[in-house]
This record gives sequence, C-alpha cells and structure tokens, in this order.
Amino acid sequence: MRIPDELKRAIDDQAAGIPGITRAAADVSAAYRKGEFDSAPLKTATHRLAYLQVRMPATYAACRHVFQKTQEKMPGFAPESLLDLGAGPGTACWAAVELFPSIQKVALVERDLELLRMGKSLAQSCEPLKNANWLSADIRAFTPDAHDLVVISYTLGELKAAEAQRLVRAAWKVAKLLILIEPGTPKAFARMADLRKQLIADGATMAAPCPHERECPLLVRGDWCHFSERLERTAEHRRIKGGSLGYEDEKFCYLSATRLPLADRRGRIVRHPRIHSGFVQLEVCAPDDLKKITVTKSLKETYRSARKAEWGDQWSSS
Repeated sequence: MRIPDELKRAIDDQAAGIPGITRAAADVSAAYRKGEFDSAPLKTATHRLAYLQVRMPATYAACRHVFQKTQEKMPGFAPESLLDLGAGPGTACWAAVELFPSIQKVALVERDLELLRMGKSLAQSCEPLKNANWLSADIRAFTPDAHDLVVISYTLGELKAAEAQRLVRAAWKVAKLLILIEPGTPKAFARMADLRKQLIADGATMAAPCPHERECPLLVRGDWCHFSERLERTAEHRRIKGGSLGYEDEKFCYLSATRLPLADRRGRIVRHPRIHSGFVQLEVCAPDDLKKITVTKSLKETYRSARKAEWGDQWSSS
C-alpha cells in the first residue's frame, strides 16, 4: 500500500528543506515504539513535520486497511457524514473519503492548534476534505453530534482509562458505525478488549474484525488480536528514517462496532497463513470458536483461495 500521490506531495511541500527533521523523526519513532506517544514528541514545529513524514503514512495505511475490511462486512453502508475524534492532521479522514465516496460532510476534532493548522493545509489537496469542519477542542470533554461514521484512531492510548470509556460511550451514542484503531501492542489490545466489552454491553454488534460478540478467544488464551499492513516507503521516507528497505509493516488493532444489521458473520484469519507443500494452515477466529484449519491441495478451489489468503482476511470456517 502507498499513500495517495496528492497527500505525498502535500507532505513533501511542507517538510522540504527543514533542518533537524531527521533527528526529530527519530524522536517521534522512539516515542511511538515505547508506547509513550502523547503531545510531548510533537512539541516543536520540526517534530510535527517529522510526524507527517514518518507516522502519517503508516497511520493512513492502518486506517485504510480497517475501513476496507469493515466495508467488506457492510457493503451496503454508504455514510454521508464522518466525525474524526482526535484527528491529528486528518490522517484517518484521507483514508475514509477514499473508501467511502458517499461522504459529504466531514468534521475533525483536534486540540493541538498546530496539528490542526497543518491538517487544514494538507486537506486543500483532497477535494472531499477541502470544506471539512475543523474544531479545536479537547476530546476528553467533547460532546459529539450524530454522524453516520465516527472514527477514533491512534488516540485512546493517550487518555486515561476512564476518559477513553467516556469518549467511546459518547461516540457510540451518535454513530451508526464506530471505528476504533490503536497500535498493535498487547497494551493497546488490553484497552481495546475492555472497550469491546463496554460496547457490547451498550448494544453494539461487532462488524470487524470479530465475527461474534462472545468473549475474545485470543484474550482468553493470553494472546492479543492485531493485524499488519505493509506500507511502501518513499525515497524521502527512507532518507529521514535512515532505512534501507523499501517498505515497513504497521501493526495495529481495531474494532468496528455498528447498530446496523449484518448478514455475513464469516471468520477472520488472525495470524499469517502457513503455506506448506500441498497444504495451508490457517488460524481463524470463527463465530463459534478459535480454529486451526488445514486446507489440502485435494480441495482445489479452496486450496487456491487459501494460498492467496492473508492475515486479516475473512474466511469461512465451515
């Protein structure tokens, strides 16, 4: 996956020739890896620009993956309004308007005035976001209006547990579809697991990745549910991060909760498929259990599908 060309150009235009951006990028990446990403790493203009270069593309890739997988479960869902809580520079909205072209009204809430300003500037390169409504507010005390799609991405980990619970409950009350996205770490998953229980208690149906509302079977066995998206690095991205590879893998966890009916409750592949000579092994979170499935070459069409299957894809366990 790669970010849209217009977003890449807009980021490069803002960050071009800024001294110290490589050092700032290292600070941002280090804070993210440690799970200590709050407002501190973005305390200077250079750190914010570095964030655009090294974190915005990865966040975009995760958000686009989540929206696509959710869309597969809700093919008839055509949201007209979008609310992004804790929007940063608007990363999730870039992915959302690409996957949901029906969106006509966009609102973004962000407390950091400089990130908000940068996001507004980037949005001028995206036709569906040019007239978005940017609101300067602290989401910890924000009361949202009704929207078809509400997104909270890479934000809940910056809040205290009670603050996250209040925000998610408030968001769920006004959304037809609520999507939460966080880094793919055990700590972030633990927070997500608690919020999943809260949403189910409040009447939500899990659209993705879960095919059920039972207790998470990965949580029961002491594991954590997360996924990965491979992002194509630009030459500038490689230069700033000092990397030699032409890609990086962004790991994340997510929940898509809806109050709309779902016709399809197929399982989800929760680990990389293991491809052997003549058979493929899949680990699938199915509606009734966590299953290890072996697909042999004798099954022909199913075997061909299994060889093409990827971590995070839907899979029928029957």
